[in-house]
Amino acid sequence: MLATLIRLLGDFDRAEEALHDAFTAAMNHWPKDGVPRNPRAWLVSAGRFKAIDQLRKRKRFDEAKPDLAANEAALAEDAPEIEDDRLRLVFTCCHPALPPEQQTALTLREICGLTTEEIARCYLTTAPTIAKRIVRAKTKIRAAKIPYEVPERAELPDRLASVLQVVYLIFTEGYSASAGPSLTRADLCQEAIRLARLVVELLPEPEALGLLALLLLQDSRREARTGPKGELILLEHQDRTRWNRSLIDEGQALLERAFHSHGFGPYTLQAAIAAVHADARVAAETDWPQIVGLYDVLLRANPSPVIELNRAVAIAMTQGPKEALARIDAILERGDLQSYALAHSARADMCRRLGKTDDAIAAYRQALALAKQEPARQFLRRRLKELAAGDL
Repeated sequence: MLATLIRLLGDFDRAEEALHDAFTAAMNHWPKDGVPRNPRAWLVSAGRFKAIDQLRKRKRFDEAKPDLAANEAALAEDAPEIEDDRLRLVFTCCHPALPPEQQTALTLREICGLTTEEIARCYLTTAPTIAKRIVRAKTKIRAAKIPYEVPERAELPDRLASVLQVVYLIFTEGYSASAGPSLTRADLCQEAIRLARLVVELLPEPEALGLLALLLLQDSRREARTGPKGELILLEHQDRTRWNRSLIDEGQALLERAFHSHGFGPYTLQAAIAAVHADARVAAETDWPQIVGLYDVLLRANPSPVIELNRAVAIAMTQGPKEALARIDAILERGDLQSYALAHSARADMCRRLGKTDDAIAAYRQALALAKQEPARQFLRRRLKELAAGDL
């Protein structure tokens, strides 16, 4: 609905205010009059007309009237095309006139409704920094009159990388929530997959196929990642019969299509790593040397301290925790990932496996101080309790 109102009203802030007004109107009218036959269309119409009333009151109606009148036909009684509007909004936010960091921050805020704090954790930065990026992006869109539309096919490749990154970050926040009471957010996972499917339909490039494959392969494990009380279950302890085989099969078919195309990149390589895990019936059968090899290629294609950390964890399964610990320490000593809870948790695990109990406890405490997600915090507290009792 927000995406549709942005199209109708031509302004992000005005659309957000209209959406709030529409829900307020619904709270007032629906208990007395009943829920309308098409609630979504009712809300969009109410929001739009509330916005027009506000513009009249502010004596700016004449200035905005041409834009609003041009969209009059969009207010038919049928439900608005929410999916198309959502995709239009993604491409608007990912316009090449905006710096990449503004593109992704704005899209995560407007498409997913993530808070600035949640987006900041995705980028390992601060909430005020993200807030400034979002304000600047909205200002640029308004000043440059960036059109709210899916661009012509010839223009799509220039925006594809940003669109794919946005979809990937939406899924990342859904698959492992940066904060809150739950490990995952199924709504964001499903939204990312839906958007990825739309992008593939629009532009079936290798990396679009690879990203959709990655999301499906990762999402296939979502139900097995938590226990009955929402507790975190590590990959090696998951009940693999709970993995969704239909998602795995679809993801592997997409991965094969991507690999047979020219120009695949980091998302396809990450999907290949996920596929290796999916091929193992039990954790002990995982082909860790192949995973390390894929991480080698991925790190050359997309140098990143997080990928380097993941590669170090994979190396622990082939060369042992001592070698992995040295690599993790090198990452942390460079100053990279100092505020990343998973880096300290990985270091703690290597120390634990090497019998360095004091170092493990210190690293787990550091990870606990940084973690904002409750299942992760419960896991870290459990590890600390086990170490203190000498059970590990």
